[in-house]
Amino acid sequence: MANYTAADIKALRERTGAGMLDVKKALDEADGNTDQAIEIIRKKGLARAAKREGNATTEGLVAVKVEDSAAGQVATMIELDAETDFVVKNSTFIALADAVLDAVAAAGATDAESGLAAPAAEGTVADTIAAQGATMGEKVVLRRVARLEGPKVTTYLHKTAKDLPPSIGVLVATDDAAEPVAKDVAQHIAALSPKYLSRDDVPADVVAKEREIAREVSIAEGKPEAALPKIVEGRLNGFFKDAVLVDQPLAKDTKTTVAKHVAATGGNLLGFVRFRVGS
Repeated sequence: MANYTAADIKALRERTGAGMLDVKKALDEADGNTDQAIEIIRKKGLARAAKREGNATTEGLVAVKVEDSAAGQVATMIELDAETDFVVKNSTFIALADAVLDAVAAAGATDAESGLAAPAAEGTVADTIAAQGATMGEKVVLRRVARLEGPKVTTYLHKTAKDLPPSIGVLVATDDAAEPVAKDVAQHIAALSPKYLSRDDVPADVVAKEREIAREVSIAEGKPEAALPKIVEGRLNGFFKDAVLVDQPLAKDTKTTVAKHVAATGGNLLGFVRFRVGS
């Protein structure tokens, strides 16, 4: 009988994210030696990881880091995904996310590709994720990376389940004057999910397509030809209110808009990024 306790099994499960039977078998094989058991689990995990290569990573977390920069502040945000919520809420996965975030931020990565190539303890971030994913027995994916810089960058993380890490993350860049309302705006973005900062940021082909759709719908509804231009522009304005941040009614006070809420400070919004796990 190997020399280990139920507490040893629990501790090894928490460290590796492996199943109970896998942990017990590894401890038996290692005669109770934790370090050897971890090595055994990792080796077996590599085989499982290969089998899981095509599996869906539908669970995950969002993490952010803000640092001082020449322009004021710079924020890095990552989305790290796995297959199950059991692994995502495990301390090993959360520690991996922290390590990945630090490495990605240090490298100044702006997307997942450059983030995976960033130097890390295991060689690169990609190597670290592969090694830890093997240990946990799941496919782990760095799905997205974003970097936002400005005089001030405010962050907001939101949990959609109290026992899981944050699954929604928002970055908002402002000038100094608008910083006092940046948290309001970040929470609004988390809830309403705008696609663009202003109307000027909406691509011309998107506007053209929305105008075309509005016209076709209006014709199908039998609207008079003479009234079509006004009706189409009204419907286009409705699209902007849905898709453009500054045009949206403010979530915490729908009697005003995001634009007016920010304008009251005399400041300006400069940019934003929103991640939601799996979307």
